[in-house]
Amino acid sequence: MMRQTCLRPLMSPDPYAAPVPTSNELVERCLQGDQEAWAQIVRQNWRKVFNIAYKFVGRHDEAEDLTQDIFLRIFKALHTFDRRANFQTWLISISRNLCIDHYRSLRKERETMARDIDASELHPASAERGPYAQLEQRGLKDLIRRALAQLPPTLREAVVLRDLQEFTYLEIAERLSLPEGTVKSRINRGRLELARQIRRLESEKPPASSAPDGGSA
Repeated sequence: MMRQTCLRPLMSPDPYAAPVPTSNELVERCLQGDQEAWAQIVRQNWRKVFNIAYKFVGRHDEAEDLTQDIFLRIFKALHTFDRRANFQTWLISISRNLCIDHYRSLRKERETMARDIDASELHPASAERGPYAQLEQRGLKDLIRRALAQLPPTLREAVVLRDLQEFTYLEIAERLSLPEGTVKSRINRGRLELARQIRRLESEKPPASSAPDGGSA
């Protein structure tokens, strides 16, 4: 009987505990300069915003940077939040719109870059031409196929679509159902690995005997 009496106070709610503030209360406090209120908003919603950002960029570090940028924009837009609306819905809507803007900005930048990139410049080395141009000049396209075969399937597919079949970044992203940032990353890694494999294969083959320049003797 004594034990039950002692336990009851531990099981009952703490009458001095502060009630959990609502989202609207946190927003109001934040607008009044309460930094802890903003920190609480960030803690409560970081994972939701990060997941949205990650779907667009496909990389953890880029998603974290984008999430921080989104929260900065949300902080600046807090005064526009209508208290009659649902704060979570408002926050997610802004996050998605900002991710879309980020995606479109990157796409425009990458399409501009793509127009300036030639397949012969996949791995430029000083004044030398790129590996594709060199190999085509030598008539050794089979070496490209052998080098491509050494690439992981995901990198090989990205490089083939972009540099051999000449799809745009956006078309590849849609074809592979991937964020455009992931596509760009795979292409860059694939190009580097392809150049490395080409150099390795060329170093393994015996020197080719060739006729002197100028044609037949």
